[in-house]
Amino acid sequence: MAARGLDTTGRPLEPGKGAEEDGPTGRSRANRGDRGSPSFTDDFGGTIVRPAGGARSGSAVEGVDFSGAVDDGEADVQTVVASSRVHEVLEEIDRDLIALQPVKRRIHEIAALLVIDRLRQEMGLSARRPTLHMSFTGSPGTGKTTVALRMASILHRLGYIERGHLVSVTRDDLVGQYVGHTAPKTKDVVKRALGGILFIDEAYYLHRPENERDYGQEAIEVLLSVMESERQNLVVVMAGYADPMEAFFQANPGMGSRVAHHIDFPDYDAVELMAIARLMVGQQGYELAEGADMAFEDYISRRLQRPRFAQGRSVRNAVERARMRQATRLFDAGGRVTREDLVTLAPQDILGSSVFDDTAAEGQAGALPDVPAHHVS
Repeated sequence: MAARGLDTTGRPLEPGKGAEEDGPTGRSRANRGDRGSPSFTDDFGGTIVRPAGGARSGSAVEGVDFSGAVDDGEADVQTVVASSRVHEVLEEIDRDLIALQPVKRRIHEIAALLVIDRLRQEMGLSARRPTLHMSFTGSPGTGKTTVALRMASILHRLGYIERGHLVSVTRDDLVGQYVGHTAPKTKDVVKRALGGILFIDEAYYLHRPENERDYGQEAIEVLLSVMESERQNLVVVMAGYADPMEAFFQANPGMGSRVAHHIDFPDYDAVELMAIARLMVGQQGYELAEGADMAFEDYISRRLQRPRFAQGRSVRNAVERARMRQATRLFDAGGRVTREDLVTLAPQDILGSSVFDDTAAEGQAGALPDVPAHHVS
């Protein structure tokens, strides 16, 4: 399966600049003969997210010289911050991520460590590269991948990784199905991730002790090796639910000892989820009509009681379905529409969700039916 290329804002890469291409010519890395451009196999199914090229994108300021931050035996923190534009990334995190104050504080602390570390280097002080491998724990939809992308930008802008992209994979992208398949498969993924972040979602599925013939341990051994040998140009972020991740680290102490930053992503409450909904609606150029705001609040309170609720991801899906209902409503009505019609989500666009279909059943049975998440609209 070909990798799906997106930039750090989530937009598709430009045509002709797919996940296997690099540089202004768009030539495939596999076809280039320069050193450090490895060829890859074709069975990769993960996602490669590259920095966009705009001035305010997640891409780094390559070749930034921080020597100007040091003058007459003194170092200027703001020179490094301004030259690298790290402050832009931190501002994006504050602006685009609702709540998550403990996460934002920890990212700020890591950014501070990296900036001061660069100043120590410029002043000729001993500055052993910090250990940057991380563990992100929390429910799906709490912003783990988004924060990993922002962290890639920070690391790249300050010169800790060469390219600043993120390769997101799961067990299936690392573990083979027969003897001798796993190590090459895992090493291939590592090659793709060099110069950026390797994001392993639900990393604990690599460890299946109940199956003696499972090849996941082989992938773990490869990762343990590269987390040391490639630590100058690769950051590994392992993500998943907190309890399974803790069990995974206990079963693989070598892995846990290589992870310096453990960051927990708390679930959102109903008020925070509604703030996320308003932010998403506004970012997509829509407005909630009178009554639609209250309808969305009602939707969230009901959806929280359903199984497989995925936090911000479920809110995003709800916004997308509301857009679809609005489009269908305007399309079926025919005739002319105003700008206000095009940007307004009405209460009925929210209330059309199936979570509102159980009112009568709830009154009779006193409980919500167990409806799978993929049936909720």
